[in-house]
Amino acid sequence: TMLRLRLLTWDVKDTLLRLRQPVGQSYAAEARAQGLQVQPEALGRSFREVYGAQSRRFPNYGHSQGLSSRQWWLDVVKQSFRLSGVQDEAALTKLAEKLYGDYCSSNTWELLPGAAETLSRCRQLGFRMGVVSNFDSRLDAILSQCNLRHHFEFVLTSEAAGFAKPDGRIFEQALRLGGARPEQAAHIGDDYSRDYRAARAAGMHSFLLRAAGQAEGPQVPPEHVLPTLSHLLARIEK
Repeated sequence: TMLRLRLLTWDVKDTLLRLRQPVGQSYAAEARAQGLQVQPEALGRSFREVYGAQSRRFPNYGHSQGLSSRQWWLDVVKQSFRLSGVQDEAALTKLAEKLYGDYCSSNTWELLPGAAETLSRCRQLGFRMGVVSNFDSRLDAILSQCNLRHHFEFVLTSEAAGFAKPDGRIFEQALRLGGARPEQAAHIGDDYSRDYRAARAAGMHSFLLRAAGQAEGPQVPPEHVLPTLSHLLARIEK
């Protein structure tokens, strides 16, 4: 079957890039650098709790509530440390500012296996490419730092779009930016509901990156599953 695709849209986190170490470890290392002892495991738990609460209270970085994503993240970092026992406000501010910057850096992120090669090959094959990611405005800088930005005609974040996946409106914006109809486009991501199911609901093709040994989620036709990014080419070159 020839899919006749023109546009490929990509999720980023855990599809193209992943964190080199868990958040708790990064936060604890920064605290140590500032002379504070905080347990990485405790910080990791605090972060997950705070991130969840902040996401429910201020969805999509508080976009519709007038928050900036920077302020949203500084609050998350400070609250995570507070919950882990750090009370010094000056230290909290310093930690938050430093970590907000650190997460823009290629020291924090690494490419998933096959990412660079697959993106290069897709461009050689003439596909138009864009990013569709639930992320804040730092994403452009992160992709540049990791030497991936040049593969994409556009980088559409949920912050810029005003909608987060699985909301179909972010995919509609991406299709307009990529100049393609839904049936001419495919989305690649690692999340069943936000990436795979949401893109299909928008009328696009979709591929789900699902590493071997990952807990089996909902049933997906095997030809839509990518055990690694390198499997994409065989699926779209037919």
